[in-house]
Formats: sequence, structure tokens, C-alpha cells
Amino acid sequence: MFWRALSEEMPGPKWSGLFAEYWPDYRKWWLKEGDAARPTYATSRRALTEHMPEMVPLYDQLCGLAGGGDQAARFLSFYCPPPYLSACSQAIWAGKEPVMVRNYDYNPNAFDGLVLKTGWQGRQVMGTSDGLWGLVDGVNDAGLSISLTFGGRRIVGEGFGVPLILRYVLQTCKTTDEAAAVLSRVPTHMSYNVTVLDAKRNYITAMMGPDRETLITRAAVATNHQENVEWISHARFTATVERERFLLQRLRLHRDPEEKFINAFLKPPLYSTAFNAGFGTLYTAVYRPRKREMELRWPGTTWALSLKDFVEGGRSVLMPAAA
Repeated sequence: MFWRALSEEMPGPKWSGLFAEYWPDYRKWWLKEGDAARPTYATSRRALTEHMPEMVPLYDQLCGLAGGGDQAARFLSFYCPPPYLSACSQAIWAGKEPVMVRNYDYNPNAFDGLVLKTGWQGRQVMGTSDGLWGLVDGVNDAGLSISLTFGGRRIVGEGFGVPLILRYVLQTCKTTDEAAAVLSRVPTHMSYNVTVLDAKRNYITAMMGPDRETLITRAAVATNHQENVEWISHARFTATVERERFLLQRLRLHRDPEEKFINAFLKPPLYSTAFNAGFGTLYTAVYRPRKREMELRWPGTTWALSLKDFVEGGRSVLMPAAA
């Protein structure tokens, strides 16, 4: 699997080139239920204006760079996209230097493989791309880091794809309290657990869903269920309860040192090779919000990236055999 790290201060030719490269595959996914199943441009832009007004000028700029087409603009709104599932584990190691660690378990054929560093709207943001301007994890220049896991519920409703919500948080928030307020009011189309850690060591996990109010918790661990397991077959297949218990033991009982705790994400039960089922671990990310740094890790390989001294580049990663 090939990864890229790209930087572009303002939306321009690099982002436009990425869109041209990725759009054919994203268009197939976005249209898999038919064009009529997705909201109109007017509905999508109106929802963005209502819930994330600060993002509208940036959205309009990106739509222009994408060619100004109707379907591309509707896709980029992230409003009521097709449903999609992931697995994932994430946790806060609250040592002297707080660290957020996460595994992203997903289908490698439906993944950007891209770390994007941007200076959009005067805010420096770095993170793992999804949908070309959404993020599945990231950090900003205020020292705010964020990550998501699927919440383990079948219900699909009216709201935004959560990667754009993560982008919105990093574009507009500096603290965990500010992020919690955003996560409490912006609607999501599916259930997700979003963990936030700021430079002052404050953290929360927001349990979001399309059919109920967001629950803001002090949970330091999130896997693929919320307060209770609701989708039993998914929970069994992804071992969400077992992974949660394993992480809680590492934090509460064993009190692993930082490096040992991080390395646990690179081994079972957290590390998955279930790629045939679409839930293999694509990477482990380590965020150090005070330092504005992130690392991508794979067994035997580490790629360090800094918001202050971001270096573009590429990495080829050999994924383990599917199990």
C-alpha cells in the first residue's frame, strides 16, 4: 500500500490534482444507491450553511477546484453520504506528555492513503485524509487532536459524514470544551465515537448518533460500541468489547509505560488482519498534541510528521496477509 504526505497552504493545484485522481472511485461509491438517493446541491449547501457556516467559503472554493460539477459539489458537502462501516480502536495515554493512539481498521481499497497538511482559513491542520478534505484523525496548530471510531449501530439518518465534522472541529476549535460543543450540535448520519485531546490534557469521547443527542463522556478508550452493544453480530466479529477491556486493563491495571502502550496497538487483539472482510488495520497513529506531532506506525516501520516542520514524501507499506 502506498502512502503520500502532501502540503498545500491554500486550496490549489495539488488539491485539484488529488480530486481528479480520486474522484472516479469516489463517484462510483457515492452513486452506488443511485443519484436520487443523495441530497440535491441546494439541500446539501443549505445544511452546510446551517450547521458549519464557517466552512462554506472553503467548500465553495473546493467545489470550484473540483470543476464545479453538481455531483462533485454534492459529494464534497458530505451531507447524507452512503453508509459505511469501519472498526478501529483509540485511547488516551495520560502521562506527563499526553498521547492519543489509534488503529484505523478499514478496507485498503477504499482509503485515500494520504496525510494532508493544510493552512486553510489561517489554521494549520495535519491529519489522515478521507474524502479529500475530511479527516479520520488529525491535529491543529492549537494543539487539539481528534480521532474517530464507528459506534456500532445500524441506524442511518440525516446528517454529515463524520470525517467532515472532524475537519470542522480542527478548523474552528482550540480546546476540548470547544470541540465538545461542536460535536454536540452538528448532526451525523451514522453513529461514531469521537475522542478529543487538547494541549492542556483535557479529553472527552463524544458518542454521536443520528437519532439521539450526543453523549459527552470522560472515556479514555473507544472501540466500536457506545454505552451498550446494540449490533451484536458486528460486535462479535470486530471483538469490540474484548478490545475495550484490553485497553482499559493497559491503562488502569498494568499502567503500561508510553512505548509499551503504543506497541500494544501493533499486536492482537487490537491489530487486525481481517482485510478480506474489510476491517484490517491500515495504520496506527500516535498524536502528541502539545508538540503538534503525529506518527504513523506499522510493524517495523514508523513515519514521524510534524505540523511545524512538515516534510512531503511517500511510503510503501507491505500489509500483512489477510486472515
